[in-house]
Amino acid sequence: MRPINLNDVTAFVEGNIGRFHERRASSLKNLKLTQVLKRKNPYLFKAKNINDAHDLVKLILDAYLSSQEETIFGEFLEKLAVFVCERVFGGRKSAAEGIDLEFKRDNVLYIVSIKSGPNWGNSSQIKRMVDNFKQAKRILRTGDNRVNIQAVNGCCYGRGNHPDKGDYLKLCGQEFWEFISGNERLYVEIVEPLGYRAKERNEEFLVEYARILNLFTREFMDDFCVDGRIDWDKFIQFNSGKETINFSKKAFKIMKNINRARLQLMI
Repeated sequence: MRPINLNDVTAFVEGNIGRFHERRASSLKNLKLTQVLKRKNPYLFKAKNINDAHDLVKLILDAYLSSQEETIFGEFLEKLAVFVCERVFGGRKSAAEGIDLEFKRDNVLYIVSIKSGPNWGNSSQIKRMVDNFKQAKRILRTGDNRVNIQAVNGCCYGRGNHPDKGDYLKLCGQEFWEFISGNERLYVEIVEPLGYRAKERNEEFLVEYARILNLFTREFMDDFCVDGRIDWDKFIQFNSGKETINFSKKAFKIMKNINRARLQLMI
């Protein structure tokens, strides 16, 4: 075991955090409104009585981006964890399916599946992880049945009150970072490096975000509003209908006129 050098961690973060910001910005620039609308629950927004097109598009866009960012940043944290463990315990990225890290500590071979937070999966996903642990153990014991192997589900943030899950240990937050580094304060010491150029990067992102939000709002109003009102029937039909709605401009104009007449009759 070699004590972790925080300067090495800082250098790694500063050298790699830019990729997170680049992927975050790229995911926004390449986004299409149809992608976002198809992946979120329209009934939820109707139940919340969201009738402002701008507010609706912003809520849907924010929910989508939040999910994307969680995935992208989780991948960065996984790489950081492997880097830290490599420096301290000689850990390495595992070749086994579903295993992100393997290393030896105190005569135990640890195989680790790294997740962002503690509430990362449903029962079938957890079962898949356990199956991956069992498969990895079988492969690693091929040459030596006596090797002591411990499976670990490591979560980069959060808490876990009951780490022993039978088939594996679940270590979260401080426990996880201490486990792979031997440093009980590493979980707070990595916070400052993560903010490297964050203000500058975020300002760039927000400029592009405002542009995309404006474009999406205009597109949504053109496609799913009649006389300034959200056409919920069409929105839900687009999101959940059996047939794909793909109106030509001419056909869409006719449909808008029909919907406008229907609304005037209702008034």
